[in-house]
Amino acid sequence: MTVQRSFEELVAEGEAVPTEGWDFSWFEGRATEERPSWGYQRAMGERMAVARAALDIQTGGGEVLAGVGRRPPVSVATEAWPPNIAKATTLLHPLGTVVVAAPEEPPLPFGDAAFDLVVSRHPVQPYFGEIARLLRPGGTYFAQHVGPESVFELTEFFLGPLPEEAREARQPDRERAEAEEAGLEVVRLRTERLRMEFHDVAAVVHFLRKVIWIVPGFTVAAHLPKLRELHERIGAEGPFVTYSSRTLFEARRPGPA
Repeated sequence: MTVQRSFEELVAEGEAVPTEGWDFSWFEGRATEERPSWGYQRAMGERMAVARAALDIQTGGGEVLAGVGRRPPVSVATEAWPPNIAKATTLLHPLGTVVVAAPEEPPLPFGDAAFDLVVSRHPVQPYFGEIARLLRPGGTYFAQHVGPESVFELTEFFLGPLPEEAREARQPDRERAEAEEAGLEVVRLRTERLRMEFHDVAAVVHFLRKVIWIVPGFTVAAHLPKLRELHERIGAEGPFVTYSSRTLFEARRPGPA
């Protein structure tokens, strides 16, 4: 028989789970998210296998890059958050990838045209001018971006209706224009919306602590009434449903490879 756990127990559990890295295995059985149809890690691995020098920007804990079967002779990753830097270093150094502590904003500490492949999964913001600088002629930027209005149902549950400018952010057409303005040729651009379900309030607490831009400044203490409301809603109606948004973005720096 399933034992019904109290609101207080679930919230305490969600607060206690470590947040470093991008390993989401803790959510198994208590939250789900559809995956994009293009299989980013596999497709990234195909490009890594034929590259000579590759850079993974904002690698997180290095989990995505570590899952690639074959890395190029020069393999570098950057990360800004100290707990993730330590985790990525432990994971990637044995695989021959150098982890560089670097800010999210440009300039990154590499010379012009240093890489023939630049990748990133869920960068906070893609700085296309810097990406163009780092790529060799003929080089490729291959990334999976967070798309527009991602998980807005959950954000608006806590914060109320969002302003129109928030809905305009991360629009694929705007990113295309920014990339082209930086001198890149966009060769592939796709966006999908993907169903997410949260089966208990502990999963919501941990998710909002881990993915900090969904509800900026989230703390349990500041949002306790809404968390209790969400707990009661899940108990009465079933999982809380929201939709993530993902954009596959591939661009090329013009010129002979």
